[in-house]
Amino acid sequence: MDNRFLQFLGLCQRAGKLMSGETGTLSAIRDGSAELIIVAENASDNTKKKFKDSSSYYNKNIVIFGDKFEMGSAIGKGERSVFAVADKGFADKIVQMIGE
Repeated sequence: MDNRFLQFLGLCQRAGKLMSGETGTLSAIRDGSAELIIVAENASDNTKKKFKDSSSYYNKNIVIFGDKFEMGSAIGKGERSVFAVADKGFADKIVQMIGE
């Protein structure tokens, strides 16, 4: 996985603009603060479906990308399957990085 992406994820965390884990991500989707949802490629099929459905219902952008172990470690936590980015600028930059 791209090291720049992992470093940027850590930056989002330090800036307080990243929620991780199912509970935090779902609440960010529901309260409207989530600009982008990131689901790890190696998340369970149930997790992927749950967040695809939630993102669709609340009209939020979602990307399936990365490894839950690497991304969790990049933010100083254990494995994390889902993340919500709560800043439009950060979200746009992440989408751009994934597209490169």
